[in-house]
Amino acid sequence: MASSAFPGEKSKLSREEFRRQKDLDAARKAGTAPAALDEDGRPINPHIPQYISQAPWYLDTGAPSLNHQRRPEDVKEKDAWYDRGLKAGPAAKKYRKGACENCGAMTHKKQDCLERPRKRGAKFTNKDIQADEVIQQVASGYDAKRDRWNGYDVAEHKRIYDEYAAVDAARQKLREEEIDNQTTTDLAAVRKVAKAGKVDDADFGSSDEEDADEDKYADAADAVGQKLDAKTRITVRNLRIREDTAKYLINLDPESAYYDPKTRSMRDAPDKNIPAEEARFAGDNFHRFSGEANDVQELQLFAWQAAARGNDVHLNANPTQGELLHHEFKQKKEELRDTSKISILAKYGGAKYLQTAPKELLQGQTENYVEYSRAGQVIKGRERAKARSKYPEDVYINNHTAVWGSWYDTSSGIWGYACCRSAIHVSYCSGQAGIEASQASSAQNLLASSSNAAPPPPEKPLAETTRDAASERLEQNYSKKRVGEGDVRIDQDRLARALNEEKKRKAGGDDDDDDRSGKKRKGAVGSHDVTEEEMEAYRMSRRMTEDPMANYVDEDL
Repeated sequence: MASSAFPGEKSKLSREEFRRQKDLDAARKAGTAPAALDEDGRPINPHIPQYISQAPWYLDTGAPSLNHQRRPEDVKEKDAWYDRGLKAGPAAKKYRKGACENCGAMTHKKQDCLERPRKRGAKFTNKDIQADEVIQQVASGYDAKRDRWNGYDVAEHKRIYDEYAAVDAARQKLREEEIDNQTTTDLAAVRKVAKAGKVDDADFGSSDEEDADEDKYADAADAVGQKLDAKTRITVRNLRIREDTAKYLINLDPESAYYDPKTRSMRDAPDKNIPAEEARFAGDNFHRFSGEANDVQELQLFAWQAAARGNDVHLNANPTQGELLHHEFKQKKEELRDTSKISILAKYGGAKYLQTAPKELLQGQTENYVEYSRAGQVIKGRERAKARSKYPEDVYINNHTAVWGSWYDTSSGIWGYACCRSAIHVSYCSGQAGIEASQASSAQNLLASSSNAAPPPPEKPLAETTRDAASERLEQNYSKKRVGEGDVRIDQDRLARALNEEKKRKAGGDDDDDDRSGKKRKGAVGSHDVTEEEMEAYRMSRRMTEDPMANYVDEDL
């Protein structure tokens, strides 16, 4: 079969492979086989149709994936913009061929130069040559390329705002100084001076609104939220009061309540953490469920349930009938409830338990005044009496001075009396003697006494210690045990001598062939077996090439 024309194109499956693929898909849908995983390790739902899960040929990667159905990640291009006025390094000292004839920069021509046109350009004077501009390549998308505010510096707006505020403050200060300089007490003259200082400025506006006489227009003001025209007698409802905050400005979190700009409605509360009674705006649904709105909903629900049972009730077609039937339904429901309550009380009794004091008396306040100190003692008033139980309290039996349950044994997990630490109920108190006896009979004291009774072994003198070390060395070297068995202790001095002897043996040409053939070197005398130091020296000086498995390579892998 010819290879695929495209690297991502799948080859045609055989009949057996197609059948296995179908069986695997059926097993995955049944849940007996694990779901397929995409490139990121996330499981793919086997019930997704093939026309959704299969990627087109220009997006196919050869592996099962749903990335072609997901929205691509947005590339942040808002902050990418040109650095205005950025120069590249120091300016040249001499005019260069091909540079701008006006300023001497190499990045533009004379017709594109933004410098002031000189009488004699830098080409002829070689003076005041400007540095080259940095040519920047900003990759911007469709939206960023057409955004007219892209690259705008927000600090520019703050500078303009500060300039306006400074001009207003200077104008206000100038007015105050002119009024203070007046020596007359005539109020009309003072007002005339103040009005003279109010000069309209075409650039910075006017401040007449700040000093306007509010009382002059107080009588002619409209009602809040309405606009009344005296000629036409028509009341027009405004969109909102100017002093109020817009609904969408209460909480600027985009994940908060949804605001519909078409109807100017926000059904949910913008601040979920604030109670509805304390919030300045709790959502439109909060106002909808106030007043008689709940009664209307109950009436609508009753009409639906009655129509479902076969009654001819419709709230919109005949609202009066629905209201009367709902009122009659509620009366019958109350009568049925009272009848059921009376019958249950008459059959089982217990009416006295239903008669409780009013909640105002149960949780109310009293005139009993009590004042406490920092230590918790009563300074003024009478302390509240402690509630006593119906069981006898502080009753001691059998010479006990504490009640049963006043002591708990953590080791055994049982309760007892604190006065004698007895764990037997209704036992006779033995006092301090019982406490000492219980402590002496505890398991910890018994173990401690047995450990204290065993005397420590006496220390051996230095001569015996040296003798024992020599005997252990002889036992190690000349015993019948194999080399390397048991606890191996190596003497560093003997190990150094064994290393030297091993080097001499290898330098003299001694090898293992003589030992295999049975021939011994002339003059070699065997005094004893191989020691641990000689064995360790042989291991340390052995070359890795002597290992027969060092160069072994498994050709089957």
